[in-house]
Amino acid sequence: MDIPAYLAFIEVARHGSFSKAAEALFITQPAVSKRVAHLEQQLNCQLFDRIGRKACLNEAGNALLPIAQRIAQDIKESQRVIDNLRGEIAGRLPLVTSHHIGLRRLPRLLKIFARKYPRVRLDLAFMDSENACHKLEQGHYELGVVTLPLRPLKNLKLTPLWDDPLTIAAVADHPLSNQKDISLETLAKYPAILPSTGTYTRTVIEAAILNKQKKLEVILETNYLETIRTMVSTGIGWSALPRTMIDDDLVEIPIPNLHMHRTLGIVQHTNRSLSNASKAFLEALHSQVRPAG
Repeated sequence: MDIPAYLAFIEVARHGSFSKAAEALFITQPAVSKRVAHLEQQLNCQLFDRIGRKACLNEAGNALLPIAQRIAQDIKESQRVIDNLRGEIAGRLPLVTSHHIGLRRLPRLLKIFARKYPRVRLDLAFMDSENACHKLEQGHYELGVVTLPLRPLKNLKLTPLWDDPLTIAAVADHPLSNQKDISLETLAKYPAILPSTGTYTRTVIEAAILNKQKKLEVILETNYLETIRTMVSTGIGWSALPRTMIDDDLVEIPIPNLHMHRTLGIVQHTNRSLSNASKAFLEALHSQVRPAG
């Protein structure tokens, strides 16, 4: 089996480009073309349609891609097994987290971990929690520290770490800040800035508010809580934010019987073995946080 050819095929499929695949593999474009051509010769079929500068998978390429991805995953798995036998805490640690957790929860831990294990190379990616879970299902990362899904997901192990209460927040001079005994009906009269539809956090908010108050005037949606917080601080609308994000320029708007919270924690694939580096990171993570529950 020509492993480099399979890896080149995967990268061309991922990027739709031989030149971008070459950049990802740190080799020349002719080398990528040669590897893919060799694979096509071995299989006796063409794998891509060349349309202008874009390489598009054809029927054969689409059929081969999941097999090639499994081969690549098996190669990584075999390397982890060998590294674990050596007992070394070193090498690459693919970790994915959300922007909020990466900025608000992990910096101190990452600093401690990097000092304790200098031979571990953190491959840290930031993305929405929903996308992160999808990537973990596909085996692209060993661990994720994200907002946990509201329901169990097949092949994913979910470990709660933090209970993260959400509260209605606005600037101090917002009309809601000067009212007492605010109802959901009153809240709905003012513009809202919320996480994007379909995100775990938006689902939590909708379950608490929209099931009782059917309509909200949402003037802005974004996946980034830091952006939402900044927009709320301008006074153009209220939002539901983690209580940990409320400081001097925002105030909490209490609403009777409104309770919202999400759970932050660890996500990992149930069928994927962990490297020594991942095990060390999990141990460091558990030692630095108070588990939810």
